[in-house]
Amino acid sequence: MPDYQAPLRDLHFVMNEVLDYPGHYARLPGGEEATPDIVAAILEEGGRFAREVLLPLNQSGDQEGCRLEGGEVKAPRGFKDAYARYVEGGWPGLSAAVEHGGQGLPASLGLALSEMICSSNLAWGMYPGLSHGAADALRHHGTEAQKATYLSKLVEGVWTGTMCLTEPHCGTDLGLIKSRAVPEGDDGYRITGTKIFISAGEHDLAENIVHLVLAKLPDAPEGSRGISLFVVPKFLPDADGNPGERNGVTCGSLEHKMGIHGNATCVMNFDDAKGYLVGPPHKGLACMFTMMNEARIGVGIQGLGLMEASYQNSLAYARDRLQMRALSGAKATDKPADPIIVHPDVRRMLLTQKSLAEGGRMLVMYTGQLVDLAGHATDAAERERAETLLGLLTPIVKAFLTELGFEATNEGLQVFGGHGFIQEWGMEQFVRDARITRLYEGTTGIQALDLLGRKVLMSQGETLKVFTKEIHKFCQANADNEVLKPFVEPLATLNAEWGELTLAVGMKAMNDREEVGAASVDYLLYSGYVTLAYLWARAVATAERALAEGTEDAAFYRAKRATADFYYQRLLPRTRAHAAMIRAGGESLMALDEDDFARGFAI
Repeated sequence: MPDYQAPLRDLHFVMNEVLDYPGHYARLPGGEEATPDIVAAILEEGGRFAREVLLPLNQSGDQEGCRLEGGEVKAPRGFKDAYARYVEGGWPGLSAAVEHGGQGLPASLGLALSEMICSSNLAWGMYPGLSHGAADALRHHGTEAQKATYLSKLVEGVWTGTMCLTEPHCGTDLGLIKSRAVPEGDDGYRITGTKIFISAGEHDLAENIVHLVLAKLPDAPEGSRGISLFVVPKFLPDADGNPGERNGVTCGSLEHKMGIHGNATCVMNFDDAKGYLVGPPHKGLACMFTMMNEARIGVGIQGLGLMEASYQNSLAYARDRLQMRALSGAKATDKPADPIIVHPDVRRMLLTQKSLAEGGRMLVMYTGQLVDLAGHATDAAERERAETLLGLLTPIVKAFLTELGFEATNEGLQVFGGHGFIQEWGMEQFVRDARITRLYEGTTGIQALDLLGRKVLMSQGETLKVFTKEIHKFCQANADNEVLKPFVEPLATLNAEWGELTLAVGMKAMNDREEVGAASVDYLLYSGYVTLAYLWARAVATAERALAEGTEDAAFYRAKRATADFYYQRLLPRTRAHAAMIRAGGESLMALDEDDFARGFAI
């Protein structure tokens, strides 16, 4: 069975040293409770819960899967008890507002906990995963009555939430949805339709499930402008707010999937189900984006969590597995062969995992600070800047970290050789689980269009400039630092090129809008590598300061420098290929006639 230890030392480095979380929390309205001691205790306890409660259920949950019996879904053995312990520990309300029953701690702290959960048991983590987003959507857009009925239950964790968007005939193009909502006097609406791919749509972990459902009213305009949002509970709350009559919501079937077998991915049928409008009519998509953006960051963290889990296990295997001798001569002379970690190609795979996981962690926690500030900063300019950067980085967090997560888990399997392909080691499960992260909550292609098309080009590059100016200031401040020169100089060059590539695509798109789609995925990946390069440069600056001041943990900081060297020398050059493909434009993509795709096999 795979093992897992929460990376508490690295989290301490990222949060306390690189990003100055103690100062961030001290300045954050409502963050005064998040003292270093409290944060450390929460992270340690969260790591213990992940390792001792969730990890032992990961493989068994994958092998057992979920069962649909008489319209009711049974989660794998142990999942319900683990969820009860999760609720008992107060984890669902960690970063929820005190007035709704939460602990009122910053949202960024919840992101660190989420990584641990995703590393130890991704499928289990998806049951409570959307509840916070559902609560947030209701907090922002629900009526006072809806808040009173649903928020405290979601925050407490006794009820869970879902997001019901996709239908059999439409995925990303939500304007095509067919679900209908018919007004029922002053007493809500009747919802009819079918939703697919609904994570945790039906299960036995919580006493009620709160579905947030997109549907169209009878007078709805065509397309996405006609979508409304409804809250549709599995059980209708009674006068005391407890689960009462069963609503017309049922699980029609469970999807048979490549991975995340322990989570119930449901086809949900709404048959004249009672629902209540959330937000204004026909504005449901805008309301749902509150939940969707949070979910996208959450999926990026799933990619990070699987990277870390795969790396920890492939590292342990590489240090133990004996195969051949090092090319430079025997290293373990007391053994019949050397451990495979001595071989350069194995080190390439391990360092790829290590540098991406540690870089991804910095990106997530950097984004976490923006989430805190966008929600709670009292200064309007600071809040606006955080919202702008959060808009820019959300598609990068979601798509880039999930692309890297799939790569890293594949490398982890490869380290094991043939054993990685065998189920009992658990490495192939990481690969299977990671694959979905590139698809749900918006595919990589959709995130790339959002980044380049909506966030960058529609703002005429102004959104990007907010971030590139920050990188520029860092490079300027460290331009004369000889120790940092190998990082600062290439970073400054790439940062300037980022703007040049953006301008080049924008100019081409003025004549042919297909150029945006042609460049978008390479643009997102280029953006991701440069973003991680910036954070790795900051990590090196932090490590070098610690070494210069003297530290008992010198080996840790030297390893940071060495890992950054690897990232800059072996992974950052990937930007050259992405830049070339961006500049190549869309001509070669669009030149082939549709019928020509089948010329080689069609008769």
